[in-house]
Amino acid sequence: MSKVVIIGSGLGGLTCGYILQKNGYDVTILEQGAQAGGCLQCFMRGGVKFETGMHFIGSAAKGQIIDRMMQYFGLCDDVVLSPLDAVAYNTVDFAGDKFGYAVGKEAFAEKMAGYFPAQKDAIYKYISIIEEIARVSSLRSLTSQERNITDNSEYQTLPINAVLDSIFTDPLLKNVLVGDLPLYAARYGRTPFALHAFIMDFYNNSSYRIVGGSDAISSALIRNIEAMGGKVLTCAKADKIVCDDTKATGVETEDGRFYAADYVISTIHPKRMVELLDTKLIRPAYRSRINSIPETSSVFSLYVKFRENTVPYMNTNYFRYDGNSPWGCEEYSDSSWPKGFIYMHMCHRQNPVWAQGGIVMSYMNMNEVAGWMGTKVGRRGEDYEEFKKNRAQRLIASVEKTFPGFAASIESYYTATPLTYYDYTGTEAGSIYGISKDVNLGPAGRVMYRTKVPNLLLAGQNVNSHGIMGVIVGTMLTCAELVPSEKLYRQILEADI
Repeated sequence: MSKVVIIGSGLGGLTCGYILQKNGYDVTILEQGAQAGGCLQCFMRGGVKFETGMHFIGSAAKGQIIDRMMQYFGLCDDVVLSPLDAVAYNTVDFAGDKFGYAVGKEAFAEKMAGYFPAQKDAIYKYISIIEEIARVSSLRSLTSQERNITDNSEYQTLPINAVLDSIFTDPLLKNVLVGDLPLYAARYGRTPFALHAFIMDFYNNSSYRIVGGSDAISSALIRNIEAMGGKVLTCAKADKIVCDDTKATGVETEDGRFYAADYVISTIHPKRMVELLDTKLIRPAYRSRINSIPETSSVFSLYVKFRENTVPYMNTNYFRYDGNSPWGCEEYSDSSWPKGFIYMHMCHRQNPVWAQGGIVMSYMNMNEVAGWMGTKVGRRGEDYEEFKKNRAQRLIASVEKTFPGFAASIESYYTATPLTYYDYTGTEAGSIYGISKDVNLGPAGRVMYRTKVPNLLLAGQNVNSHGIMGVIVGTMLTCAELVPSEKLYRQILEADI
């Protein structure tokens, strides 16, 4: 039985581990932290559970792709979903002007046409382009056959704003359609339209919160992997990917243990991965390219516990901007922060009446907290705590303008900065989605799942894309190197019978 060692226990590591263990490999997953799950981790404060990364998912209605994948990974008995508002699963607010995203292509188009009647034909054209791009995905269609990717390739090289400019004449409508861009940290003139299209399609098919937290996904995956004989080890930080002259031979952990491997899969940030490699198989040019790829922005997160029965549960994801555009909020001065925020409630049970807790997030760059780099969580000093308190109060005040009474409803709150994301996920500069997709970089800005070390593969959010769908697509690409893709798709289809 061939041995596979996987570095990282986020969604990428766990789904790779499940597939390979299911298909006859002996899998060991190494996690540096005390808790497995990566961005699927949740934490408790004051009796309220908070999400750290996966706040909602899409395409999970019966028969849709995430529903099928949940069946394949054996998650359906453990992961309970609560649908977001079908009339407005997302709400975009530009200084008080509100626009809702309706579930379903037809409903979405008609609702947008209600706001912008003169643009109705253009809206339907936009929807058809979204469908055309999404249809290219072999995972979406559950076929291993090669798809016609000509149009998708074109939209991979065109920035979002350029495509929208070619379709619409109304500047406000263009901004509304990218009002949820913090979900993928889009940058003006840089982020490919294809990424926007895949995410719009994914959430528009159906949108759900995970009842009780997304750690239900990681817990179930770990349990299923271990039931098949695989191992998920925590407090096992990879220190070195050991190679001979031709290949990787295993992984050495910080405590000096060696895990022999026929294949190694790294799901950690690529910059962390190359730090583990001391081999001539990886050329200096590759290291340099990986280290030069830009990162997505990071965020400041405010986790709020509400006073009991004071805040009605909000069944939409709320995107608020001070101006009439969502672009450029990651570029701010001390006096202009925050330019906008995302506000969501935690879903502690299906269809709750009152919210127990919520999260508010706003872009924050690592340079704001770089002075505390190298310090430990909980031991960064009084000046750091004062910095967080100041930012929390400013963010609370910003939310209060849109939701009067918000401040008075808070029983307690907790905060996280880019340093928190860096410490818990190892992602460069605390970036929320890892590397940034940039049309201006072309192939040099992409991370492939294959490396020059023939038995070292990559997976996770930096390969393909982030989010549950993006990561699973990357998982399928990686695992298809070890298990025929036809076999994988057949297994997924059979799990849905």
